[in-house]
Amino acid sequence: MHNTMTLVALQMNSTMGALATNAERIRTLAWQAYKQHHAHLIITPELALTGYPAEDLLYRHDFMTQVADTLTELCPTLPPTDIILGLPMVSADNKVHNALVYIRNHQIYAHYYKQILPNDGVFDDKRYFTAGESSCMIDCHGIRLGLAICEDFWHPPVALAAKAAGAELLLSINASPFDHQKIRRREHVMAERVADTGLPLIYTACVGGQDELVYDGHSFVLNAQGECIGRAAGFSEAMLVVQIHKSAEKLQLQCLTPLEAADDSDANIYQALVLSLRDYVNKNGFKNVILGLSGGIDSALVACIAVDALGPTSVKGVLLPSQYTAEISNEDASALANNLQIETLTFPIEPMLAPFHAALAPIFHGKSADKTEENLQARCRGVLLMALSNKLGSLLLATSNKSETAVGYATLYGDMAGGFSPIKDVYKTEVYRLAAYRNQLSPVIPISTIERAPSAELSPCQKDSDTLPDYAVLDDMLYRFIEKRQSIETIAAAGFPIDEVRRIVKLVAHNEYKRRQAAIGPRVTPCAFGKERRMPITQHFF
Repeated sequence: MHNTMTLVALQMNSTMGALATNAERIRTLAWQAYKQHHAHLIITPELALTGYPAEDLLYRHDFMTQVADTLTELCPTLPPTDIILGLPMVSADNKVHNALVYIRNHQIYAHYYKQILPNDGVFDDKRYFTAGESSCMIDCHGIRLGLAICEDFWHPPVALAAKAAGAELLLSINASPFDHQKIRRREHVMAERVADTGLPLIYTACVGGQDELVYDGHSFVLNAQGECIGRAAGFSEAMLVVQIHKSAEKLQLQCLTPLEAADDSDANIYQALVLSLRDYVNKNGFKNVILGLSGGIDSALVACIAVDALGPTSVKGVLLPSQYTAEISNEDASALANNLQIETLTFPIEPMLAPFHAALAPIFHGKSADKTEENLQARCRGVLLMALSNKLGSLLLATSNKSETAVGYATLYGDMAGGFSPIKDVYKTEVYRLAAYRNQLSPVIPISTIERAPSAELSPCQKDSDTLPDYAVLDDMLYRFIEKRQSIETIAAAGFPIDEVRRIVKLVAHNEYKRRQAAIGPRVTPCAFGKERRMPITQHFF
């Protein structure tokens, strides 16, 4: 017997809760796959109809009812071919499941409920879903398909059960969030399932930004030897087209989509930040963004991300110099704006600071200047930026990095003000690497911005190194403490002075209250502040 089947995996970008919009996108892409590639089977990602994660929307009866109604309306309008669609479903016993439906002849031919529900990191699947218990094996054009959803294939049992049920090809639909280690890890784990079963595997991924999470796509095909023979481009919608030939009970897979590169490089992190910002702005209905331009490396990188995400006409920079702002900082901020071709506004803050100082003088009399006066400057800037945001209808971008956020070197209601924080999960040393990467594309960040010692410029001749270790040292300690969850003693044993480790860990612990009030930002590390890392504010362990 000889069969040939064309399969098209739709790497698509859903908008959370926009059921009609998502359904129309699925319909458009499915018809395109059917007409252009003569697809016998079309696959969408995990929860493509709703977006993922839908969180407490899944508790709402009206939401789940509309999901079911949208599915009913969608099925008759799809092309006359087999389609796998990811969505949440309510079972006969009134349980909510993370599901897929297999649509044939415009009808639901079969369904499958996700069996392994992740409940760590950014995942709360057990909060919302009931686990399925049964495998799903479908015959499509004489080829037996074993179906699964994301986490199901991160562990052996579901794949082995599919093999035992007679599957010849494994299909996985996924919504797997990006971090800088994830792309290669994904393919490695799926290659383990291929090794377990001896079956080829096709991995269909979603793409796009959803609040803190970024989905990078990179859908791929593994042959029976575990070799990647096809991979879709990352960070954009794509179609992965696969021809499957069956002869003498053996399958041969040929991917018609070029094998795109997929390394865990700075380029991927940068693209993740750009996609996250673009989708947050567009999906939430903002028309443009503003940000403060200090002449420093952080605001420079955020400005580049914003321009690459939205275009220069949708980005406005605001210069907010004080008496402590070095002239080179103003020059660098202006040069950056000129290189990026963005409009700028300038508001010296001294005239606004003076009334604050006058009003507080009776209470502050006899007390030495300290961080209070420094924070007043940052908060004055925050007030101006938020006023511009409100009046212009622009999303204000915060520019703090992960190193600063970790140790509290950012001012609450000051430079932390904003609706989105693009580099919130980027360590300071990575900020420099990403700036260098961006300058390789086109040299827009002034060299002096990269080479100058970092400073908040809130007091005379201030440098970050006055109170913090060198950022390479600090980031190493922070990475060990936050990402690797190492103890103080373990970090010290790696060659750091234990008193310095204790000081840094204490700073991290004592500034949790600030991070709870910070703007959200895209997750690009395995342990981001927010959904990923949830620590008590009031605690005495550290």
